[in-house]
Amino acid sequence: MSKRITLHKIVTGEAQKMNWIKDQSVHLVVTSPPYPMIEMWDDIFSGQNSGIEKAVKNNQGQLAFELIHQELDLVWAEIERVLIPGGFVCINVGDATRTMNNEFSLFPNHSRIISSFLKLGFSNLPNIIWRKQTNAPNKFMGSGMLPAGAYVTLEHEWILLFRKGGKRLFRTDVEKQIRKESAFFWEERNIWFSDLWDVKGVRQEINYPGTRKRSGAFPFEIPYRLINMYSAKSDVVLDPFLGTGTTLLAAMASERSSLGMEIDKSMIEEFSGRTDKTGIEQINKWIQRRIVQHENFVEGRTKNQAKNEIRHFNSFLNLPVMTSQETGIQFSLIEKIDQASDHYFLSSYISPQRDPAERIPEQKTVILKDL
Repeated sequence: MSKRITLHKIVTGEAQKMNWIKDQSVHLVVTSPPYPMIEMWDDIFSGQNSGIEKAVKNNQGQLAFELIHQELDLVWAEIERVLIPGGFVCINVGDATRTMNNEFSLFPNHSRIISSFLKLGFSNLPNIIWRKQTNAPNKFMGSGMLPAGAYVTLEHEWILLFRKGGKRLFRTDVEKQIRKESAFFWEERNIWFSDLWDVKGVRQEINYPGTRKRSGAFPFEIPYRLINMYSAKSDVVLDPFLGTGTTLLAAMASERSSLGMEIDKSMIEEFSGRTDKTGIEQINKWIQRRIVQHENFVEGRTKNQAKNEIRHFNSFLNLPVMTSQETGIQFSLIEKIDQASDHYFLSSYISPQRDPAERIPEQKTVILKDL
């Protein structure tokens, strides 16, 4: 018997150049691209198309907006190629506000991306509004308390959800078993599958010299939820706009393999710094927290509801569960993350229920080949 291992690969380069990924080899895409018409990303997009820089300098907002999205369209087309039938795409993006030619305007990035995916033949499923908590004392923009001159502020971003084709099928006994192990708790489903998420945003400073000053990364909880919602253990998760690697870390925590692309080579150093002992401890806390939260849920539910309401039991976790679909849930903690080369990382796992000195290796080996 051998323990489960997941493989993670990072390639530096432009996101639209995915020729190194095989057709229909990715199960899930979770990404947050640079937001069009946000000034901090102007240089990135201008490097892809000189016409963008010219449009921005000439205050041609709508032209710049369209040219930028045409660059993103190239990425979306590649995603359609590499994604399996039934696979999901989750895109975190914010709309932008900007003043050009002395005119303040909204640039609706989310609707332009939806249009692109519909043209590619994807189904747009109900999207999620990520309401980012803010402590800003003055939320208005414009003329304050005087009418007809102020603008509401943007305090949310979008998580756009697309599926390629119909429902994904799990045909073999092995696929069905892995799907059962990848299930989530009843109470998690009720929170995760809401169309409004209240998740605190983070400002991530970059620690390594030579990189840009800050990252637009989403908090770990966003990709962690999405990966558990829309994929199964051993699946391949892709992030073509990797940044500091939050999606890859969430994939590691979820026992999925992953692929990432990042135009800034120095970001690999930043990601490597997040896979040390401290980083592993932080990831494992998320996994352990799910178990503790479920224990608290069961205790509270038992006190406040009918005694016989919770009728099922998960023997692996040694915990009561609400439904029979939860009886197969299995969690593993990350034992270590090895950097096999400049671009490859290997994650190995142990059971959270056993003492590491007495652990029994996992039965499945999940190593991706020909990435």
